[in-house]
Amino acid sequence: MASTAELLNDIWYGKSPVRYALWPVSAVYRGLALLRRTAYQRGWRPIVEAPVPVIVVGNVSVGGTGKTPFVIWLADQLKQRGRKVGIVTRGYRGKGTEWPRAVAADSDPEEVGDEPVLLARRTRCPVVAGPDRVACVEALLENARVDVVLSDDGLQHYRLARAFEIAVVDGARGMGNGLCLPAGPLREPPSRLHEVDAIVVNGGGWGHSGVFRAAAVVTKVYHLKDGEERTLESFRGNPVHAVAGIGNPQRFFDLLFDAKLDVEPHPLEDHAEITLDELTFDEPGAVLITEKDAVKCEHLKANGVWCVVVDFQFDADSTSRLMRMVLRGIGARA
Repeated sequence: MASTAELLNDIWYGKSPVRYALWPVSAVYRGLALLRRTAYQRGWRPIVEAPVPVIVVGNVSVGGTGKTPFVIWLADQLKQRGRKVGIVTRGYRGKGTEWPRAVAADSDPEEVGDEPVLLARRTRCPVVAGPDRVACVEALLENARVDVVLSDDGLQHYRLARAFEIAVVDGARGMGNGLCLPAGPLREPPSRLHEVDAIVVNGGGWGHSGVFRAAAVVTKVYHLKDGEERTLESFRGNPVHAVAGIGNPQRFFDLLFDAKLDVEPHPLEDHAEITLDELTFDEPGAVLITEKDAVKCEHLKANGVWCVVVDFQFDADSTSRLMRMVLRGIGARA
């Protein structure tokens, strides 16, 4: 029996006729999304200006597009250029009851969410998580000296004013069938992309000449229990199990297939809790997991489980052009 994720993929990215039955609901959703955005644009609902420039990184579709790896890349680029960077993020699936809250590299991902912990570890920037982005920025600025804030997955959080908007798009999936939820994968109409300052396309061929194209590259593979490092190519010739609880597990599996590994995929729900059961299989083979999943199961000290670290890479010209645009955007308000 097909899973919910498989059924939705068939509707959103395949040819399932169910989309037509869902179209009336989708039309209502699209209208409400447009009305909400118009309310902020025309001043019917208040927008809060932060005392430092805010860069919003988000998308118009649900599911993983690569926002978090891009935020890690962007934070590093800004730091290289002398900026003091802070990050605010949702803390999705975090079970904490008090928000906003500061996140450190050793914070409990069960409490604050897996992505905030990953961001704190990889960027070494101050990170604050919570559903209210304005409250997160206020808490961040109260406790850290930063001159630019990155808002992870904040494109639709219009109450927070932004100096620069970046949309990240999965280049293989694109806009799917072009419909809004629930008939399609979109949170807002595709026309929303005309209003952002930059579009970053993660792999694939979707897009046009004005987008910035990124490649996801494996930069490290380490053993979860003892930290031993190997190359991804060293796993060739033997079967491996790939476990991924991310928005688009297939992108992780394809990365391993492209490396010519003999992969047995095991997709999980995005942000899924991971136990030893999800990492234990009757068939032999190493277990490869994503970095986002690793922060949730390092404490398990499981044997034979390896974390695959993936980073965004742009060519030198794209990096230079994108960062000039970003710095110009935030410099106008600095």
